[in-house]
Amino acid sequence: MLGPDFIVRVIVISASGALAPGPLTASAASLGARAGWRAGFNEAVGHMIVEFPLVLAIAYGLHYVFQIPTVNTAFGIIGGAFLLFFAYLTLRDALRGSFNVNDAPRYGSAIATGAALSLFNPYFIAWWIGVGTPLIMEAFQSMYLVGIGVLYASHVWLDYAWLTLIASLGSMSRVRVSVYRALLIALAIAIAYFGISMIVSITKSLL
Repeated sequence: MLGPDFIVRVIVISASGALAPGPLTASAASLGARAGWRAGFNEAVGHMIVEFPLVLAIAYGLHYVFQIPTVNTAFGIIGGAFLLFFAYLTLRDALRGSFNVNDAPRYGSAIATGAALSLFNPYFIAWWIGVGTPLIMEAFQSMYLVGIGVLYASHVWLDYAWLTLIASLGSMSRVRVSVYRALLIALAIAIAYFGISMIVSITKSLL
């Protein structure tokens, strides 16, 4: 049986991944500046769409696949390219001549962004392979799929709480257009940095 000590351990360890600065956090703030807290919530939905099947797959042995250098390299390059494209879109919104900060939120794009930033992020996958796998195996061996459910429920609420909070803070920038534009420019630079760092890291591993 999985006791309260396991749940506390999952929450503490999960915080190292969920609350760390990264592409999901930066994009949640960017989308939140336009769509408010719901953008962060929907980005967490997209993240979960990718994450939960990954957790199940790791329980059944998929972690061996991601140890193949070619697979890791492909995901790193695709993920870095997606981040650079997202940075371009964010910067375009910031620099265009006029825009309405009260535009209707595009929840579908937030879900797609959350899914893509998770699927093509080798650091996210590496976290689950390296840090999450021992927890997954402990939960699976103890209570099988029920254990996986306990593990994931203990983990995923942090993603929803964090991304929704970050998006809410981003939405406060709608008070002034100048602040909104400055926020988007800063976030575009941050997202581009993550993308370039990802590609450079993968490239160095090939040399």
